[in-house]
Amino acid sequence: GTLDQVLDSGIAVLVLADIGQLNEEERERVTEFVENGGMLLRFSGPRIAALSGEDSLMPVLLRGGERLMGSALAWEEPQRLAPFPEGSPFQGLPVNEEITVSRQVLAEPSIELAENSWARLEDGTPLVTAVSRGQGLIVLFHVPASPGWSSLPLSGLFVEMLRRTVNLSGGIRGQSAQNAATVPPYQTLDAFGRLVRPFPETVAIDTSQMANLSPNAQNPPGLYGNQDGFIAFNAIGEEVSLAPLNVGYPQFGYETGRVLSVLKWPLLQLVLLILIADTFISLFLRGYISMPRLHAAAGRAGMLLLVALAAAQIGDARAAEGLPDPQAAMNMASALDTKLAYVITGDGEADEMSRAGLFGLSLQVHARTVYEPVQPVGVDVERDDLSFYPLLYWPMVASQTDLSPAALAKVDKFMRTGGTILFDTRDQPLSGLAPGVASPGEATLRRILEKLDIPPLQPVPPDHVLTKSFYLLSEFPGRWAGGQVWVEALPERRPEEEEAVARGGDGVSPVIIGGNDWAAAWALDGEATPIAAVVPGGEYQREIANRFGINVVIYALTGNYKTDQVHIQTLLDRLGEEGED
Repeated sequence: GTLDQVLDSGIAVLVLADIGQLNEEERERVTEFVENGGMLLRFSGPRIAALSGEDSLMPVLLRGGERLMGSALAWEEPQRLAPFPEGSPFQGLPVNEEITVSRQVLAEPSIELAENSWARLEDGTPLVTAVSRGQGLIVLFHVPASPGWSSLPLSGLFVEMLRRTVNLSGGIRGQSAQNAATVPPYQTLDAFGRLVRPFPETVAIDTSQMANLSPNAQNPPGLYGNQDGFIAFNAIGEEVSLAPLNVGYPQFGYETGRVLSVLKWPLLQLVLLILIADTFISLFLRGYISMPRLHAAAGRAGMLLLVALAAAQIGDARAAEGLPDPQAAMNMASALDTKLAYVITGDGEADEMSRAGLFGLSLQVHARTVYEPVQPVGVDVERDDLSFYPLLYWPMVASQTDLSPAALAKVDKFMRTGGTILFDTRDQPLSGLAPGVASPGEATLRRILEKLDIPPLQPVPPDHVLTKSFYLLSEFPGRWAGGQVWVEALPERRPEEEEAVARGGDGVSPVIIGGNDWAAAWALDGEATPIAAVVPGGEYQREIANRFGINVVIYALTGNYKTDQVHIQTLLDRLGEEGED
């Protein structure tokens, strides 16, 4: 869920894994959560390392950049953990000498640093720091929760450190329950009556209200507490008596169906009217009905017909109520077929060029690869679900409005969960004309990115997967040539690592930034004719632009599989040795 939904659910601990920047509204909510008794548990990473200066949601003042140990360019060897200091929550835990740290985020030296350090390395630099804020606590691990920077997350010590950290949390307590004890969920009952690990939405329970509380989605029946002691929250109370089930009851499943009235079709209504008239005329001609009786019967038949038509309209209204939601239908279609998507900016000309550009790129991808994309779709980041699309093309326009906090959170989540956004300022010829002055597209891009959690960036290196995901490329032109294309900065490769990969899904950079107006170079009309001219390279430049677009699509869909090429020479050598044997 969103940050607001998570905080409103009554959690005791909020975990942020390498989340560098929060928007103003999110920062206020998290600050309020901590000051009211919550625990903010943060893990470092490249985004945290890119920060510097004071941050009210950090326990200590951080030094920009990261400390690298054990690499080819570093004199220092990986550091081991020092014994936990007295007074630390981790005091008494045995330190495994095999645990090493090769990268860490450093803190600026200060008088309070020693007091705020819960764990240190052998050289005295902090590994875990914490500080009290109001009634709550902010804790920072100076390494990520993944094994990229240290072997700590692979050890049992890491689990014990987390357990002791979480046990310090008290959660948010209301004004009327300041003295009430709350206990976290330990094991809860699933649908089959088995004790399992608590579901993510399960929250702590107030023991003073347990007698009056009924099981619900946030507090299911089970055991609440921890391994050192827990209490049972039963599914039923003592006042409930169970009776044998009558096996004679019929059993039905939940079924939904769309009400469809055949009377809504005008042609069928006309046929029914003609049939009724033909019946009365036939009876009259045969002498079975006299004229007065015919008038009376016709009146009754007319009334019945009106009632039937009214019933048909009511059925139509009820059927309309059961029609699928257009947004749900769009999500279903996007889930069944992989589509390329562009962000709707509100600028009609730019949006139409984006649509035509992705339409042309889809045709090129379909003709040259096994991937068969369907028609591209425009998405509204304020309203639509972005999780169905692996790649978003986002053109920059001066009229772009500021995103709401909910939309910013949605875009951040999209990038953190493996999605890629191709930001295009579309004005590369204007970039750099006046030193220190941003072009209109660059100004819009900065306005959007400053509120998003963007990782450190670097120009596309020559050996990046984007240069070889399908075609071998050394330049990335669009309607315009030249300029710089930026992707997520890869962490420095360690000696034992064969390839450094990005932190996105399967090594994919969450952002690709440039200004060459790629959609205009890809754009085709309904007759598959190019719409915009490309300069200065003409059709050859358009071909390279199409190849770049195909590389981007394959890169977003398949990740860093092309990095396996580094193993080709080793495999060939092994095959040659086997042949000689």
